[in-house]
Amino acid sequence: MWHVSCVVSSCSGVRLMGCSKWRAAFNFGHLRVQSKLSVFLAMLILFTYLFYCLNGYCDSLPRPVYDQQSNIQHRITVDDGHELSAQQLGAYNASQVVREQLSDLSNRDAPPNNISIANNFGSKKFPQAIIIGVKKGGTRALLEFLRIHPDVRAVGSEPHFFDRFYDKGLGWYRNLMPRTLEGQITMEKTPSYFITKEAPRRVFSMSRHTKLIVVVRDPVTRAVSDYTQTLSKSPGLPSFQNLAFRNATTGLIDTSWSAVRIGIYAKHLENWLRYFPLSRLLFVSGERLVTDPAGEMGRVQDFLGLKRVVTDKHFYFNQTKGFPCLKKPEGSSRPRCLGKSKGRPHPQIPSDVLHRLRHFYRPFNLKFYQMTGHNFGWD
Repeated sequence: MWHVSCVVSSCSGVRLMGCSKWRAAFNFGHLRVQSKLSVFLAMLILFTYLFYCLNGYCDSLPRPVYDQQSNIQHRITVDDGHELSAQQLGAYNASQVVREQLSDLSNRDAPPNNISIANNFGSKKFPQAIIIGVKKGGTRALLEFLRIHPDVRAVGSEPHFFDRFYDKGLGWYRNLMPRTLEGQITMEKTPSYFITKEAPRRVFSMSRHTKLIVVVRDPVTRAVSDYTQTLSKSPGLPSFQNLAFRNATTGLIDTSWSAVRIGIYAKHLENWLRYFPLSRLLFVSGERLVTDPAGEMGRVQDFLGLKRVVTDKHFYFNQTKGFPCLKKPEGSSRPRCLGKSKGRPHPQIPSDVLHRLRHFYRPFNLKFYQMTGHNFGWD
């Protein structure tokens, strides 16, 4: 009996050992199959990815956030076609820009597919500052000088919203503005606002906090410059003296002629002071903008609450044109001067005509000096 049980036990032991070996082999084979299947799936995913990339589909895949931020810091295209460098962005880090853009896009329709998202950073706002006058005073020069500043974004052309296109609505007006980032100022210039009766009320309705800049110039010189511009477009224009006087014998000035009417600054300023305090207006000397552009630009930047970035290193005096030009910008082959329409030679006006006109303006000039608290020295 003992012998038999031993044999059975031995057989059972052998059987158990065989089963264990079989099970181990089975498990090992199962693991090998799983491993091969994993490799196969990984290879399939890799080949699928390569196929899509080779066919150009990878461009539509989202990039990592750090890559987007790096790209934003080095390339943000602005509305006028220029690109802001990392230095020009100053204190605006990439994460702030991303948050602003995502917030802006969430409130807007998606841009067309052919527009780069780099053009859509920031938001369109109503202008915080407007150059409201005066015609032939130096407004274009001032705007071009201001556009050097990285924190100023301005409309290139004159919108004429508050005098000609007010019926189009504030939405239309805001859509004309360039996109700005936090800390940047939106600006526009339309010199005819200063003499438009309805303009002060309309600007005030948009925002009572709007800063207003008026570039003024000796009204006699300004009138001659105005006439010169009109004469270049209409060569058959009557002489300056025929337009300036209602009666040449009595010397009565024709204030209905716009070239004369614009120069009565005190009258136009009264209209603006009904809505805006004097502290909201800055009066820029058109003469000093020529003789000392850096000094006058310092005043403008202070008024706008900007750091004094535009300094004398940006200007040189162009002897041919007779006014300052901007030095050659980085990456440009030539300096930037105002167009041919600026700095035209004035026609010869009889001295007695100029004397009569100066006499006419004197009381208005004195009142203007008193209202602004600044003597411009035109008399």
